[in-house]
Amino acid sequence: MYVPPHFAETDPEVLRALIRAHPLGTWVVPADGTLIVNHIPFLVRGDTLVGHVARANDVWKRLGAESVVVFQGAESYISPSWYASKREHGKVVPTWNYAVVHAHGTPRAIEDKDWLYALVTALTDSQESHRAEPWKVTDAPDEFVRATLGAIVGIEMPVTRLVGKWKSSQNRSEADRAGVSAQLPDPTDLVRPPRA
Repeated sequence: MYVPPHFAETDPEVLRALIRAHPLGTWVVPADGTLIVNHIPFLVRGDTLVGHVARANDVWKRLGAESVVVFQGAESYISPSWYASKREHGKVVPTWNYAVVHAHGTPRAIEDKDWLYALVTALTDSQESHRAEPWKVTDAPDEFVRATLGAIVGIEMPVTRLVGKWKSSQNRSEADRAGVSAQLPDPTDLVRPPRA
C-alpha cells in the first residue's frame, strides 16, 4: 500500500482499535498462482488474528504463504467545496478520506472443537455485548452447537506486520480541515490534525 509519511499511522494500539471497531476483514490468500479473497470477521488477541471459515470453503487447505487482511475503517468522499481554500484561490480537487489497516502474517488452520467453541463464543460476545439482552452461544442447545462446529475451521494468523493509513486531511490547512470536519457525520474518525 502506498503510504506517504503524513498519512502513516504507526501506533499499534490505534491500529488494533480500528480492527476491533471494524472486525470484518478482507482476507487475501495467495494460492496456486492466484489470489483467494474472503470476507471474515476477526478478533485481535495480542499480536494474533483469529476467525473461522466454513469447512466447505477450501481456503483453509491452501494456507502456508503470507497473506494479508485488510480492515477498512471510516471513509468518505471529500468535496473540494468544503475547503476554505476553494473560496480563496480555487486550486482544489476532490479526494477520499479513509482509515485502513493491513495485517500481514502466515495463517494456519485449526480444527480443535474446544478452540472453535471458545472462538465462536468470543466472536458472539464481542458483537452481542452492547445489546440489552445479548444472545449467548449457551442459549442454543449444546449438542446443536457442538455439531455446528464441525462445519467450520478456525484460522489463526500471527501478525508479523501492521500497516496503517489514515488519509484524513492532514495535508490540508487548518481552515480546510475545519471545513471537512463540519461536513462529516462523525468527523472524529476521519479528520486528524497534522503530526508534530
